[in-house]
Amino acid sequence: MNDEISGKGVEHSTPDAVLSLKKIFENPISRWIIRRLARVETLDRALKVYLGIDKPKNLSERVNTWIVGYAISKGASVFGRRKEDFIEYFKKAAPRRGLALVLKSIAEYGITRPQKLVAPFLVVWDYTTMCNLRCKHCYSNAGKPARDELTIEEKKKVVDELHDAGVVALAFSGGEPTMCKGFLEMVRYANKKDLYVSVATNGTLITREFARKMKEVGVEYVEISLDHTDPEIHDEFRGVKGAWKRTVEGIKNCVEAGLVTCIATTVTKYNYDDIPNMIELAQKLKVHRFIAFNFVPTRRGREIIDADITPKEMERLLNFLYDKLEEDNGLEVFSTCPAYARISLERVEKGEGYNITPTHFAGVHLKGKAIALAEFIGGCGAGRNYCAIEHNGDMQPCVFIPIRIGNVLKDGFENLWRNSEILEMLRNRELLKNGCGTCRYKYVCGGCRARAYAYHNDILASDPGCVVVKEFTQSGHNTAGGV
Repeated sequence: MNDEISGKGVEHSTPDAVLSLKKIFENPISRWIIRRLARVETLDRALKVYLGIDKPKNLSERVNTWIVGYAISKGASVFGRRKEDFIEYFKKAAPRRGLALVLKSIAEYGITRPQKLVAPFLVVWDYTTMCNLRCKHCYSNAGKPARDELTIEEKKKVVDELHDAGVVALAFSGGEPTMCKGFLEMVRYANKKDLYVSVATNGTLITREFARKMKEVGVEYVEISLDHTDPEIHDEFRGVKGAWKRTVEGIKNCVEAGLVTCIATTVTKYNYDDIPNMIELAQKLKVHRFIAFNFVPTRRGREIIDADITPKEMERLLNFLYDKLEEDNGLEVFSTCPAYARISLERVEKGEGYNITPTHFAGVHLKGKAIALAEFIGGCGAGRNYCAIEHNGDMQPCVFIPIRIGNVLKDGFENLWRNSEILEMLRNRELLKNGCGTCRYKYVCGGCRARAYAYHNDILASDPGCVVVKEFTQSGHNTAGGV
């Protein structure tokens, strides 16, 4: 849905866009209509009719279709998009589920900033604790299989819970998910539930045949970890000799199989200077995306906390990544650091760019009021538009935030998502403390809540890796908070 634009900078203010959206969707008639559609579970059906996938069966469906079309048209106009682009995009199952999720959320919560959702867009599932590598920064202490790992039938029940709640995308992670018995079967099951399926892997076990099978069962996106262009440095960091060669072969096999492929690199002092080389390698391997991951010193990662880069280094890195994104040479370049959204807005405001990157999984070409979109979905998504599930069904705000919310099978996914006090705190940017709390970009960024927790034992504290927070601290304030 990336549209070319003319001109530079921000044409309309965010408050104007927010007011426009509130006027459209928060008047009593609109709220009643959307609630009615959501309550009788006809929203997806109305979307299919509107998009030309199905034909209306009766007058009621025609009315519902008109209502959905009205909502899409008005939303497109507010964000400066063409209705035709919306229609083409939402013909796919996952975007359509995403639209239904947004409309249901507006019906229940109204227009909020950031937008509260009745279910997350994305769930990352640490599917297993098994792993064939021993990475220095591992957030899950992966290695041996856990005794309390869910059975295949229990895992299917987890997928059912996510589908019924309205989740859009499911990412299989670990440990190393491709090691786990029944992995391909579970991917196929999730795909049949209309979930957008992705896989986070070290790539060492992905042969040509396995890559082809992943494509067949419904994997749409593969994120493969690679830490350095020097095989010896990568292997030392990953704890297994020969890992680099096997990972690169896995990347090649995924690209060859037609899978949307990403190289993911966790940035530390070990590889900070190598990132330009990594991007060149990504282009050479013809992957679709490169993502620079925030280093979060949690679990095994706490053992190398001194490997974290400085705020100034992070600022230089994010600007470099943004330059590469702007080159528009076929490689998408993102970062999981929420400050990347701030960088993109600052660059656009200065007339030095066109792309706004509200989240690491959505690049948006800015046009006027599209800046409002960044404030609705932007920044750290932990507990807000994303959450994590452990190998045993335990739910966390993020894979990097080891706070147990409850268990999906025992407590119910939707119940946990809607009623957790921890998640409610993460959704309220007004609660953020110190530098993050006073920042003008707290709605598009908000700082990494996992880094705040890792360094300060407080999910509402400021992100210690941001230059804005650094300046706030140097002015005589203290960013550390209590639990």
